[in-house]
Amino acid sequence: MEARASRPPSFSVSVGGGGGFGGARGDDSAFSFLSKGWREVRDSATADLRLMRARADSLRTLADRELEHLLASASASAPPPPQPLAAGAPIAELEFVRTRIQPKISELRRRYASQERELGRRVLEGWAPRGAGGPARARVDLSGITAIRNAIVSEAGVGERWRRAAWSGEAEADEGKEWEVVRMIRDGIKEFERRSQTSEIFEGLRSTGEFVEKFKSSLEVPPLDVTEILANLVRQSEPFLDQLGIRKDQCDRLVEALYRKQNHSLSEDTSLLENANSSDELDLRIASVLQSTGYRADDGFWSEPAKYEVSDNKRHVAIVTTASLPWMTGTAVNPLFRAAYLAKGTKQDVTLVVPWLCKSDQELVYPNSMTFSSPEEQETYIRNWLEERLGFESNFKISFYPGKFSKERRSIIPAGDTSQFIPSREADIAILEEPEHLNWYHHGKRWTDKFNHVVGVVHTNYLEYIKREKNGAFQAFLVKHINNWVTRAYCDKVLRLSAATQDLPKSIVCNVHGVNPKFLKIGEKITADRESGEPSFSKGAYFLGKMVWAKGYRELIDLMAKHKSDLEGFKLDVYGSGEDSQEVQSTARKLDLSLNFFKGRDHADNSLHGYKVFINPSISDVLCTATAEALAMGKFVICAEHPSNEFFMSFPNCLTYKTSEEFVVRVKEAMDREPQPLTPEQRYNLSWEAATERFMEYSDLDKVLNNEVVQSGQAGTRNKMRRTSQPNLSDIMDGGLALAHRCLTGSEVLRLATGAIPGTRDYDKQHCVDMGLLPPQVQQPVYGW
Repeated sequence: MEARASRPPSFSVSVGGGGGFGGARGDDSAFSFLSKGWREVRDSATADLRLMRARADSLRTLADRELEHLLASASASAPPPPQPLAAGAPIAELEFVRTRIQPKISELRRRYASQERELGRRVLEGWAPRGAGGPARARVDLSGITAIRNAIVSEAGVGERWRRAAWSGEAEADEGKEWEVVRMIRDGIKEFERRSQTSEIFEGLRSTGEFVEKFKSSLEVPPLDVTEILANLVRQSEPFLDQLGIRKDQCDRLVEALYRKQNHSLSEDTSLLENANSSDELDLRIASVLQSTGYRADDGFWSEPAKYEVSDNKRHVAIVTTASLPWMTGTAVNPLFRAAYLAKGTKQDVTLVVPWLCKSDQELVYPNSMTFSSPEEQETYIRNWLEERLGFESNFKISFYPGKFSKERRSIIPAGDTSQFIPSREADIAILEEPEHLNWYHHGKRWTDKFNHVVGVVHTNYLEYIKREKNGAFQAFLVKHINNWVTRAYCDKVLRLSAATQDLPKSIVCNVHGVNPKFLKIGEKITADRESGEPSFSKGAYFLGKMVWAKGYRELIDLMAKHKSDLEGFKLDVYGSGEDSQEVQSTARKLDLSLNFFKGRDHADNSLHGYKVFINPSISDVLCTATAEALAMGKFVICAEHPSNEFFMSFPNCLTYKTSEEFVVRVKEAMDREPQPLTPEQRYNLSWEAATERFMEYSDLDKVLNNEVVQSGQAGTRNKMRRTSQPNLSDIMDGGLALAHRCLTGSEVLRLATGAIPGTRDYDKQHCVDMGLLPPQVQQPVYGW
């Protein structure tokens, strides 16, 4: 078999007459010989052909069996589901064999069977004799057998030829004679090589992806995932989805389902809400990511952001103060009345913004251990107190900002950015009661950037208080310059209640405080009783004020001790409560002074109506509210000749003194005669109606409300012109001061070094619980510059 298979591709036998043999018999014998030889050759060729066919069938069956076994092994070993290129090269090769090789072999098998039948037919036709009348030359073409042999040889040595064709890249010289399976396999191997290179590329990309994932995991705050972005998108689309019939609770469940797929651990600051839902946690995630990237929500100091624009003829006034009832202090009472009387105007809406203290601080500040569990409860108390004293219904809003009480300073310090608790849609006009106090540690938006007009009202002579402390002179020097700094940076206009205060930039002296209408009614009643012949006053002298040394108690004890013999038989009742109560009372007892101490009470209390003389020796006050109230009730007032009392000196019942000897003279004079009744003009000058008129005039608020009230669309043009106009040197300096102040107050170390309460840069967890606030990361994503 092997010898036959190695025969040349073709051979021929020539048959002709004339030569070698002669006669008819010789022809017959020759023909018989040829016929016999032809039959033997044909039988031999037929037998060889059958043998080759059987061998080819055997090889084909063996190849089919091995291929099926290979595919079965690939299916069993491949992990479900298949991962192309990512699962490794062996699985990729098996997948290639199954998807590319098997269909080709099936097609080749079909074509091979048809070619085999055609080849057998052509071979048999080639062996058939031409007959007697045939041509003298018969030619047998065995090229088909050669082709079959080559096919079998190719199939037997296909592995070696595949390797040679694939790795050497050599093509057959005769492309037309190349068997289809060889080209297919070679092309497949080239494709496999290409995919192997691509797999290496993807392997590199996968390594790069692993590096990126490791980098992401090394970040303090992981970036937002796709599901978190989708959750935020769904939440922001709730109004639109509601129009499509998708309820809010369904959107909330979808947001929770999307967000809960992530397992990011938030920072410690974001745990401020104990019972935060998914929406709140998502807010925290977004805020933390924004903060970690340095995103800035505001435009900054050098490009003024868009301000409130007047869309109608209604303006918005926000009155921000540093204290609130029931703390009976001037910065709690006077801004409350200012809000009530400003709200009577038809050109503006008014919001009073007061501090909210947690219960631990309320117990230290509010009298009689009074506390509130919620801002709403305290607001109800404030409104009830005010309605008892007003002759009309107040129409203004009350809002709260977080605050903390400082025992050392005996005052409330804002916690966080106070300006953020005034919505941008209402940020038109701001009245800052005690602007220096509000802005000592202010770390937030610049007031003059957020508001169109900012007015500061100075209530307190802080320099006088600080000078009484240890190293007071040096501290007063620093505070003086800080007050100049913050009021210039954050105010357009500053009103000082009296000349006793520090001379500040952009300031003017004017008393813009009035008297509670209830005191004026008490004075009118006393005048009516006197005219009817009834006794007006049944008691002597008294003093009322918060019991701290700086509120005049030091001066009072010194005067009473120095002239104890001159004032023999004179007794003074003192009403007050405060941090220095025990020390003040013990000092008075040691000096054996004729002072009777009582707990603090409202100045309008019935028990105080019968006193004829109010004594107030304080020189630390700016404009003592109690002094104005005593004058309104028709009493004598004895006070020092001091800038803080300049407004009261025009009233005939105000008796002033310069020396301690004059103090004794004034006391005896007041005790010996009756006060004069107030004239209608004097009563009006003490009223809040007159104080509001003075405030509107000296703060330029009347000009802002009247001359700058514009129609819709014009305000935007005005603000645009203001923003694009060339700033003057003063504006540049003010902006630089504000920027420097914000940089300094952003450092906790510097804040603590200058006396700030720890943790007051932002409000704390208890404020979030009491006021229903989100953590400061959400309210203010970034404190960036």
